[in-house]
Amino acid sequence: MAMLPVTELLMTLFAGAALGLFGGLFGIGGGIIAVPMLSLGLGMPQSVAQGTALALMTPNLLIAWWRYHRRLAIDGRAMLAIALPGMLTTWGLAVFATRLDQAVLRIAFGGFLTLLALRLLGNNRSVAPAEDAPLPYWRLPLVGLVGGSSMGLLGIGGSLLATPLLVGWLGQRQARAQGLALALVAPSAAVALATYAQAQQVDWSLGLPLAAGGLFTVSAGVTLAHRLPERRMRRAFALVMLATGCWLGTAGFR
Repeated sequence: MAMLPVTELLMTLFAGAALGLFGGLFGIGGGIIAVPMLSLGLGMPQSVAQGTALALMTPNLLIAWWRYHRRLAIDGRAMLAIALPGMLTTWGLAVFATRLDQAVLRIAFGGFLTLLALRLLGNNRSVAPAEDAPLPYWRLPLVGLVGGSSMGLLGIGGSLLATPLLVGWLGQRQARAQGLALALVAPSAAVALATYAQAQQVDWSLGLPLAAGGLFTVSAGVTLAHRLPERRMRRAFALVMLATGCWLGTAGFR
C-alpha cells in the first residue's frame, strides 16, 4: 500500500473528519457522502469508491454497536437473528457488486440516494412507540435480509432501511431499533469490507486516513445535531442528496 504525501495525508484526514462530523450531524452514515465524493470528485470506479468508503464506515459502526450493546438490554438471540442473515446476504451481494458493470452500479447507487432524498423530503417517518412491543424473532431475519442487501450491493443504507422496519413493523422504540440495526450493519459492514478488499476494490491509502479522521468527529456531530433545527437541516441535506443521486445516475449512462 503506497503512502500518501504529507499534504495529501493531512487533506484526507481533514476530509475524514468532515465526513464523520456530517455523519453524526445528520444521523446518516458517512458513506453516503464519501462514495459520491470518491466516485465523482476523485474519479474512482464505483465499486472502489464503495469499498474505500466501507474502510471509513466500519470502525465507526463497530464502536457505535459496542456502545449501544453496553447501554441497552438487547439479547444475543435477537442480535444473531438479525445479524447472521444480514451478513450472508451482504457477502453474496458484495461479491456480485465487485463484478457488476461500474455504470450499472453507479446508476443503482444514484437511484438509492434519490429515493432516500425523496423520503426525507416527504418526511414519511414512522412514529416510535413509547414502549417496545414483544419482539417476533422470526421476522428479524427478514429485516436482516433487507439491510444486508443494501450493505452488500451499495456498501451503505443498511440502518436506513432496517431502523424504520424495526420501528414501524416490529413496534420497537427508536433507541432499541437503532441498537438492533447496528447489530445488523456493523458486522455486515466488516463482511462487505473484507469482500471488497479480497476483490482489490479498496484504496487503503485513502480509506484508513478517512477512517482515522472520522473517529474524532462523529461524537461532535451528534452533539451539534441537538442544537440545530433538525427539519431545516434534513431538508437541505435531502436536496443535496437528490442532486447527487441524479448526478450519479446520469453519469452512469455516459
